[in-house]
Amino acid sequence: MGTYKCCLVFKRRYRWTDAPPPDDVRSLFAHHSGGAATMGADGLRRYLDSTGGTGNDPDFDADAEAERLLDQIRQAQRARVPRVGRPLLGLDDFHRFLFSDDLNPPLRRPQVHHDMAAPLSHYYIYTGHNSYLTGNQLSSDCSDVPIIKALQRGVRVIELDMWPNSAKDDISILHGRTLTTPVSLLKCLRSIKEYAFVASPYPVIITLEDHLPPELQDKVAKMVLEVFGSVLYYPEEEHPKELPSPEDLKGRVLLSTKPPKEYLEAKAGGTIKDNDTESNPGKGTDDDAAWGKEVPDFKTEMQYAKQEDDDEGDDDDEEDEQKMQQHLAPQYKHLITIRAGKPKGGTTSDALKCDPNKVRRLSLSEQELAKAVVNHGTEIVRFTQRNLLRIYPKGTRVTSSNYNPFIGWVHGAQMVAFNMQGYGRALWLMHGFYKANGGCGYVKKPDFLMQTEPEVFDPKKPQPVKKTLKVKVYMGDGWRMDFKQTHFDQYSPPDFYTRVGIAGVPADSVMKKTKAIEDNWVPVWGEEFSFDLTVPELALLRVEVHEYDMSEKDDFAGQTVLPVSELQPGIRAVALWDRKGNKYPHVKLLMRFEFV
Repeated sequence: MGTYKCCLVFKRRYRWTDAPPPDDVRSLFAHHSGGAATMGADGLRRYLDSTGGTGNDPDFDADAEAERLLDQIRQAQRARVPRVGRPLLGLDDFHRFLFSDDLNPPLRRPQVHHDMAAPLSHYYIYTGHNSYLTGNQLSSDCSDVPIIKALQRGVRVIELDMWPNSAKDDISILHGRTLTTPVSLLKCLRSIKEYAFVASPYPVIITLEDHLPPELQDKVAKMVLEVFGSVLYYPEEEHPKELPSPEDLKGRVLLSTKPPKEYLEAKAGGTIKDNDTESNPGKGTDDDAAWGKEVPDFKTEMQYAKQEDDDEGDDDDEEDEQKMQQHLAPQYKHLITIRAGKPKGGTTSDALKCDPNKVRRLSLSEQELAKAVVNHGTEIVRFTQRNLLRIYPKGTRVTSSNYNPFIGWVHGAQMVAFNMQGYGRALWLMHGFYKANGGCGYVKKPDFLMQTEPEVFDPKKPQPVKKTLKVKVYMGDGWRMDFKQTHFDQYSPPDFYTRVGIAGVPADSVMKKTKAIEDNWVPVWGEEFSFDLTVPELALLRVEVHEYDMSEKDDFAGQTVLPVSELQPGIRAVALWDRKGNKYPHVKLLMRFEFV
């Protein structure tokens, strides 16, 4: 029972009741229990078999799994079940089982199931940008704390900007030519070593933005060797023709960097230009700053990029690297596994040329990529089949906002670098994408991005519908446990509605919503939606719950993003997360997924 004030004088009382099991749940129970009032382990196993819940492992003991689930369901109810015979489930018990995100999650079991033996260029890699920043790009503190949080989440690429300290005798990590306060390189390296493999055993790549003179580079090399020891991987040959695989690099740390052009220019009296500098802090500061900002369609981003002057040109060219050979500290140079650089020349086609005798990493800003894909889409796809492509946020994202990652993913870019310290819909997509493959931080690219015959995949060509995903939203619960009674509305219970949709290539991207259920903490919608998918391999299911407000902006009530390729068919409990990516203890939806 909930009591709310009305007109400052009167009080209105609302009775809270649990919603009964949906009709579809009743039908399932009746079918698998054989029409009986209770269901035993055999009936539960039949249900699990019908939804693929007993796994494909030949050694998997389905009977033992059904018994285990039965015990857990009864324990969750804190019921005293006589130990005579096997425990049985009633309809309400079966409903509670389906509505448990621990026992009946929407994604397959969290284990690595992709082939991990291919070269690194065959994988999308969970990548951070300016990983040391605690907040905005201009004035926040630098710390090892966001690095630790990223590694705990499963991020595999950590970026560090290295600059000489004020005394020019040590290395600081900071965003250059801003008001950010520095943190020591040694502290960051030690934290990376401690937390590198807490969430995933697969390799951690440290991308070093190098602004150091040779004497400090030598100091970096000594620090790296001292901290990581045998954990550090570096190749025997200077320019390998193929990158190792994630499987080969399990438990190892790699370095990736480019020539410190900025330092040379400064020493030669030239102009200093940092491709991450916020050249126009006033422009774009509201991009995705709030959770309510929608992720722009990448066709829109391509059109927008054409209109902007982009002087964020990357400086990874080989001419600079050749000039640097006499300046680079020998030991430091030897420790670099993934070398960044462009072939000599100023055109996009030149930058995307593939050298059969070596692999490299190319970095492009989000704007540079949006411009390049207009006329060079297939060249980018071909380049990323052997080489690594890193995309980073434009410099005007001073609030640490992010961009639409799909423009990079659909062109095969492995390192789509995001500001992990912020929040917003774009970052929700990033976190959701890397729930795939057991959350290990490496997701195998679809086969069509690796094919060369009969032709290289062209992202601009229309694709046929490959499959259709049907999603039914039954009901939701848990807000009454996780929120104060008046959190959403001072005068009545909340009016919840759900937004469901697909994030992916433009042809697949869409959002739909249910009706709002008035004055109910346990809303029942019972609405079904259908989504045609042309590139299901990359598609993400977006789910958001909002509370309708007639006079103000609708309130946020939870969200999740799930990789479509990992969805388990059937009725599932879908846990929701807050806007910062933290899971709510109790809030969840009951949904059904079906592929046709």
